[in-house]
This record gives sequence, C-alpha cells and structure tokens, in this order.
Amino acid sequence: MTALVLGHKNPDTDSIVSALSATYLYRARGIDAVSGAQGDPSPETAFVLKRFGLKAPEVVHSVEGREVYLVDYSDLAQAPDDFPKCRLLGIIDHHKLGDVTSDYPLECWIQPVGCSNTIVKLMYDYYKVEVPKDIAGAMLCAILSDTVLFRSPTCTPTDIRAAKELAAIAGVDDIEALGIEMFKAGSNLDASPRDLVFRDYKDFDMNGKKVGIGQLSLISLDLITPELKAQLAAELKEVKAEGRDTVLLVLTDIMKEGSELLMESDDADIVRGALKPDANGWMAGVMSRKKQVVPPLQLAFKA
Repeated sequence: MTALVLGHKNPDTDSIVSALSATYLYRARGIDAVSGAQGDPSPETAFVLKRFGLKAPEVVHSVEGREVYLVDYSDLAQAPDDFPKCRLLGIIDHHKLGDVTSDYPLECWIQPVGCSNTIVKLMYDYYKVEVPKDIAGAMLCAILSDTVLFRSPTCTPTDIRAAKELAAIAGVDDIEALGIEMFKAGSNLDASPRDLVFRDYKDFDMNGKKVGIGQLSLISLDLITPELKAQLAAELKEVKAEGRDTVLLVLTDIMKEGSELLMESDDADIVRGALKPDANGWMAGVMSRKKQVVPPLQLAFKA
C-alpha cells in the first residue's frame, strides 16, 4: 500500500514542503509514499514552489483505509475528520505532542526546533540521503518562514545550521534576500476576509473549549487598511459562531517584530491576561503562535 505523507489543515509552507521533502526521503529508504496536503498552497507557499520548480501535493481530505505519516502536527483537530479510520505509521513534528494515537508502533521524529523541515534535514543526514537541489531550496524557505527569518524565539542553532547547509545545496547566496522576497509574496492580501483568517489557522482544545488561532505574517501591517481590519474583525465573529469559544487572529509585522491581536471571545479577560496586549492590541516581540501564543493560553484556560 502506498503511504500518504500529510500535513495539517490550512497548510502553511512548512506543512506542504515537509510533506514533499519527507516523501522523497521515505522513497529513498524504500518506502512507497506519496505527499498530500489538506488545502491549496498559500501565496507564500506558491512562490516557494514556483521558485524551485516543485509541484504542489495532491489535496486530500479523507484518509480512511490508508497508511499515513503526519508532518508538522500531531493534533486530531488538525487531521482529516476520518483520521481514526487510517493506520498511523509515523510523525515528524516540532510542536507540542498532540492527541493522535495508534494501535501500532510508530516512527516518531519530534524535536523542539523552529521548523519541521529542520527535523527532515536531520533525518536526511541520519539516513545518509542527499537532499535534491530543488527540495533543499524549498526546505530552506520553510525554515525561513517558520522562524520568521531567524527572528522568532522558536529559532534554534539547529535551524540556522540546517538553513545554511540547505542554502549551499540549493545555490542560494543571500538567505535574507530570499526570505524577504518570499514574505513579500506572502503579504498578498488579494483574498476574501475568510480566506485571510484561515490562511494559517489552527483549532485547539483548551480545557474543553475550542479555540481557533489564525496568524497572518506580513512585511508591514501598514498593508492592512482600516476597512480590511474591520472586515477581518467581522469575519472572526462568523468563525466563532461556528462553534468556537474563542477566535484570534494574530497580525504579525515581520520587520517591526511584533503582532497585533484581533479577538472574538467569550473569555476575553482570560485571553488578555494570558497574552498581555496593550490598549491597541499590540504585542511587542510576539512572532510565534507555537511558542508565544498557544502555551500561555493553554495555561490560562486551565487555571
């Protein structure tokens, strides 16, 4: 049976590229595998795929009866709805350990680094498989995306070392320039408010409450007009009404190294107490949903 290598819902660059890079590695190890994605590429990811001549994975929403490797997540909320009907073979992830389970032993690579593709690079090294030039370039971009050009507090020396090694393989001389070009492409706001909210979005179970957190990373928040911000705020109300206790949109300014918080919540005081935005919603230094938003919120909802 051909195994499916699958990233999370509302896929970001790391999710899609890690599916591609891990699939190549699995095949090099003699494992029959194909990559998949639970959605189309975002503008940022589309830029990366085009820049390095790669094809987007097939969009997959059902895994019933299939063998599956997960990349970039281990939470049921981010998996296909029929995930319990598949056989889980392995996980590659850099987030907290989620709630997926398996009836069989797993191959798990979970490390506290800034990007899943950093872990995939470690796997290539471990199995002594050469990274192809095109895949190396995409993996480099995934690391730059997840670590926000190494500015995120999630970034580790391992991420930086992997990025430099991948840049050498891909023939990229100016890593910073490539990252800026990528983020400019990702700053495209020509989409509906709903698509922008869900461009990089995840649902979490926090002490029995469904909390959705989207993140929109832009070169500058000046790109967001007052009209668009009002539309985004209105869309958060619609998303919350779909069965969530709280919905957040973290608007990250890459160059200013901080984020503005938009929120619709039944527990606004809990959210504010956990994230501590100023009167205008600004959170200085906040760049990472994984490290600076989710953990304090989980602790606050447990209190």
